[in-house]
Amino acid sequence: MAVLLAWEWVCAQGRLLRSSPLAFYRMLGARRDWVAAKVAYLQEESGKWKVLFATIKSPYNFLRMMGLSPQMAIGVLFVGSAAGGGVVVNETVFSERSFSRGDAGVYTAPADIPTSYSDGDNTLRVDLGATEVGEITIENVTVGTAFAGSTLPSGQTSVIVVGGTADSTGFTGTYLEVGHLKVNRWRCTTFDMSEVEAHTLNIRYNASDGQSIGPVAGTPRARAIGGGNRADSMVTSGGTYDQIVIGAPNSGVNGKVDVLKLSNIHTKGGLCKLSRIKAGTIDIEFMETGAGDGFSTKDFVISSSAIYKNFTNTDNVEVSVSPP
Repeated sequence: MAVLLAWEWVCAQGRLLRSSPLAFYRMLGARRDWVAAKVAYLQEESGKWKVLFATIKSPYNFLRMMGLSPQMAIGVLFVGSAAGGGVVVNETVFSERSFSRGDAGVYTAPADIPTSYSDGDNTLRVDLGATEVGEITIENVTVGTAFAGSTLPSGQTSVIVVGGTADSTGFTGTYLEVGHLKVNRWRCTTFDMSEVEAHTLNIRYNASDGQSIGPVAGTPRARAIGGGNRADSMVTSGGTYDQIVIGAPNSGVNGKVDVLKLSNIHTKGGLCKLSRIKAGTIDIEFMETGAGDGFSTKDFVISSSAIYKNFTNTDNVEVSVSPP
């Protein structure tokens, strides 16, 4: 019976083709469109299920999708975990932590995954060594005691520390070598730049509750960081930290980065410090600094240990600025 019905259908199609080729083509087109629509629908549904299962499988992504910050998402996932108060290192680091997503921790540039972190320490630290890095960008962040529940690490008085490390017993001092250091739109209680060499130093458009700008002329060379197949850039935007540290902590090994951009950073509770830096160009622009203690106390300081070959000092004004 089925064979007879199939034969009759084939004959009917043949008669349709012979009597009206255009009608036969339209019939084929309609059936083609029906099949294509069903395939497209099934593919769309399959994609939706894949996204759902991937979201369920990754709690961190689900929490971020719900609007939580990286730190809040990590906190929710680790509440009551065995990691409380301890330090997790190397392979045991939670795989979702990363510099690009704004997570606190210790990063050995240019790695995006922290080498270590502690759930009791909300410091963002970047260690540079012999590996040249193309660019490091940190922007749109809040640091120090400027947000609820924050505190500086024990024994620390600076909210931002950028630069090398001084000589000490058993340690050969280091510098941070930078092609172009861009500091702009910081809000600080106090700011200090010392032990710095810059071929071109631009101090422009800064407002402070007392300032002392006294760099000294010298012969620093023009500088850029090459290195051929150098490491990828590190970029992060948004986040809240107790402290930011960018340094060269290895004895006798200078850190090297071609472009270091630190932009739109709101701080409270300590000093913003740049020291032991050798740079091609340094731009300090649009900062607002003050502790509300009057113009006689210099809250914005470019010290005499800052050496330049070319210097621009433009529109830096003293105004009454209260603590952040």
